[in-house]
Amino acid sequence: MQRLLAILPFLAALSGPAMAFELPPQSTQIIVGTSANWDSSYVRLTLYERQPGEPWRPTGPSWTGRLGKNGLVWGRGLHPLPAGAKIKTEGDRRAPAGVFDLGGAWGYAPTIQKAPSLSYVQVTPRDLWFEDPNSPYYNQYLRLDREPRTPEEKKAQMKQGDHAHSLKLFIAHNAYPRIQPGAGSSIFFHIWRNGGNAPTAGCTTMSEENLKRLIASVVPERRPLYVLLPEPEYAKYRAAWKLP
Repeated sequence: MQRLLAILPFLAALSGPAMAFELPPQSTQIIVGTSANWDSSYVRLTLYERQPGEPWRPTGPSWTGRLGKNGLVWGRGLHPLPAGAKIKTEGDRRAPAGVFDLGGAWGYAPTIQKAPSLSYVQVTPRDLWFEDPNSPYYNQYLRLDREPRTPEEKKAQMKQGDHAHSLKLFIAHNAYPRIQPGAGSSIFFHIWRNGGNAPTAGCTTMSEENLKRLIASVVPERRPLYVLLPEPEYAKYRAAWKLP
């Protein structure tokens, strides 16, 4: 078995007052997603970039996406967690809110348009991602050196003949090496269902065209981040966290 953990970003779960946090200064590319409230499954997405010492600027117009069926809840990312905050759990059908690093891309196609440094894996039946909190590989990617045999392996196969998952970009919620069993797994940007008429189980989805454009824009050397918050929370933390 080949356990490819190096392509995933390290997750630094911080503690302390939420207002003391700010975006890493080396991050010069950020995707901002805002929803109307904690229970909304609709999101407005904008890609921002900046030069060192300069303000954030949008790279183009915003676009729409979908979130978890039950809305959002605080996730485990770079941000500190507010005292007493409700935190994401496996199966809650909520998208993780907060600030997250991005990992590599996965897809069915042999190649995709992307930055040379962005990791891309063409998914085969041997590529697995585990969502069972009892698995030692929970919320991790694993490539087998053989065809899947056990029910656990078959359930974890990334390639299920599902077009919505034919292209995806990892959002580092509850990510290696600080994985907490049961805190939520397999969070990605991927293609939406039914033309955007369907919510998700916790991922952020969008049209295939917009997803391809987003992935092609991501440059790992710029330490791209995903910030997802309800609009009132975004307004609350915007200045202190130095958000766009």
